[in-house]
Amino acid sequence: MHDLVVRDAVIVDGTGAPPRQGDVALDAGRITAVGEVDGRGRREIAADGRLLTPGWVDIHTHYDGQATWDPEMTPSSWHGVTTVVMGNCGVGFAPVRPGGQDFLIELMEGVEDIPGTALHEGIDWQWESFPQYLDALEATPRVLDVVAQVPHAALRAYVMGERAHEDATPDEVARMAALVEEALAAGAAGFTTSRTILHSSRHGLVPGTTAPADELLAIGEAMGRAGHGVFETVSDTTGTPAEQEWMERVARQPGITVTYALAQVPGDPKGYRRQLEGAARLQSEGAAVVPQVSCRPTGMLFGLQSSLHPFITHATYRAVADLTLAERVARLRQPEARAALLSETPDTANPIAVFLMSRWDQIFPLGDPPDYEPPPSASVAAVARGQGRTPQEVALDWLLERDGEALLFAPLASYAEGDFGAIHEMITHPATTLGLSDGGAHCGLICDASMPTYLLTHWARDRSRGEKLPLETAVHLQTGSTARVYGLGDRGTLEPGKRADLNLIDHEALRIHAPRMVFDLPAGGRRLVQDVDGYDLTIVAGTVTYENGEPTGERPGRLVRAGR
Repeated sequence: MHDLVVRDAVIVDGTGAPPRQGDVALDAGRITAVGEVDGRGRREIAADGRLLTPGWVDIHTHYDGQATWDPEMTPSSWHGVTTVVMGNCGVGFAPVRPGGQDFLIELMEGVEDIPGTALHEGIDWQWESFPQYLDALEATPRVLDVVAQVPHAALRAYVMGERAHEDATPDEVARMAALVEEALAAGAAGFTTSRTILHSSRHGLVPGTTAPADELLAIGEAMGRAGHGVFETVSDTTGTPAEQEWMERVARQPGITVTYALAQVPGDPKGYRRQLEGAARLQSEGAAVVPQVSCRPTGMLFGLQSSLHPFITHATYRAVADLTLAERVARLRQPEARAALLSETPDTANPIAVFLMSRWDQIFPLGDPPDYEPPPSASVAAVARGQGRTPQEVALDWLLERDGEALLFAPLASYAEGDFGAIHEMITHPATTLGLSDGGAHCGLICDASMPTYLLTHWARDRSRGEKLPLETAVHLQTGSTARVYGLGDRGTLEPGKRADLNLIDHEALRIHAPRMVFDLPAGGRRLVQDVDGYDLTIVAGTVTYENGEPTGERPGRLVRAGR
C-alpha cells in the first residue's frame, strides 16, 4: 500500500513533456510511480482532472532572516514554492563576527528593504561561522526546503572588519576563499556578490561591489576545489569584456555555474540579446554561464503605505506621514491639502529617487486582479494627457482609491517597449533560467514572490497582448530548469525516485490577488504579501503542507545541503 496516491490528474511533470492524464504514488517522501497506479494508498486524492505539477523551485529569494523564525515562509509557500534558494545579491547573515550583527542587518535593510527592527527582533543569532548557520537552519522545522549561499558582504565583514569596504590584502583574499570552500563542504550551495550601485546602505555601497577580479577568481577557484556551487552576481557591467572574462574563468572551474541577473534596460532595449548569444556560446564550449531572468518586470509598488511613492518627500505629505492610513486619506482629500500637495515638487537631493517617482509614462494602476502587462495608454502620463490634467493629479487620485490601499505599478526594467516581448524572448531562450522573485525582500515596495503562479495564470492562460507559453513550458521553467541550475537533481520533476514535492492546482480557478500591506513581521514590521486562490494541495516530501490554501501545520521542510 502506498502512503498517498493522487488519481486522475493532468500531470505536467516539469521535464517539458506535454501534459498527460494519470496517477502519482508517493512513499516515504519519494515519488514511486507515475502513470497508472494499481495499488491503493493510505490516503487517496481524486484530482478530477486538475493539474499536478512539481513544487516550484525558486532560486532567488532573501529569506535568510525569516527562515530562522517563520516556519511557514510566507508568501512563497502560499504560491506552491517547495524549495527556496537564499543568500543572493551578496547580503546575508553568516559568517558574522561577535558584535557584527548590526552591520549585517543594516546592509540587508538598505539593500533589500527588510525592516531592521524585524530582523533585530526575529533573529536569534546562534552562529558565527557559515557551517554553524547551516546547523541553525537545519534545526528549524518549516513547510518547505531551504538552500543557502555565502554572501560576499558578510564574508568581507567577517574577514576584514571595519575595512570591509576597502581593498582586501592577499592574506584576506586567501582567508575569504578558504571560508567559502569550508562553507561549500558543509553544504552551502554557492557564493553571491553584488556589483551594482543600486545596492547600498547607510554605510555606502555593499562591501564587495568594487572588488577586483582577482578576489572573485580566488573565490571561484576555491569553489572549484570544493567541486560544486553556483556563483551568483548582480552587476551593472555584466556585458563588458572585463566582467565577462572573470565570469567565464570562474564558470570553467569544475562543477561551477555562474548565474547573473539579466533584464532589458531602457537605454539599450536590445542589449540583452548580446548577452543571450554570449551565454549560449559559452555553454556550447562547456562553461556554465546562465543568465537569470524574470517572468514579469521587477516593479515597484507605489502606495500610501509603501517605502516610496510620488509624494513621499513633499512637505504636505510629510506633515501627515505619521497619521494612520485612514487619517492620511481624509486629510489628502481635503481641497486645501490637495492643492498644496499638488503645488509642491519632490524635496530630496537624491536624483535616482526623483527619477523613479516621476517616470509618469512608466507608472500604471495595478488594479485587482493585478495587471503587470498594462498598455502604454494606461500610464499616468497617457491618462493625464487624455484628460487634460497633470500627471500628479492623476497619480494622487489613483493612490487615494480603495481607501488609500490602491497600488501603482512602476516597472524598473524589461518594459522598455511597453509589453512582454523582450521577456518572452528571454524566458524561452535555452541559455537562461528563471529567477529574481526576491521572495522575502523589498517588503515595503516590491512583492514578486507570486512569480511562479504568474507563469500559470498570465503566461499559460490569460495573456492577450502577445504569445502565450505552453503549459508544460511554464511549469518546466520553475521546476526542472531552476532545479538543474542549482544541482538539485533530486527534485523538480515528477519521476519515480524524485522527492515528493508537488502542487495540485485548479488551473481555471487559479487567481493572484493584488498585493496588500500587513504588519506581521517581528516588532510589527510591515511587508507586502500577495494572496492566491487555486492551490488545492501543496505537498513537501510526501506530506501535505497546504490544503485549499490553508496550512495543515505539518513541517516536513529541511535544509538542503548541496554537494551531499
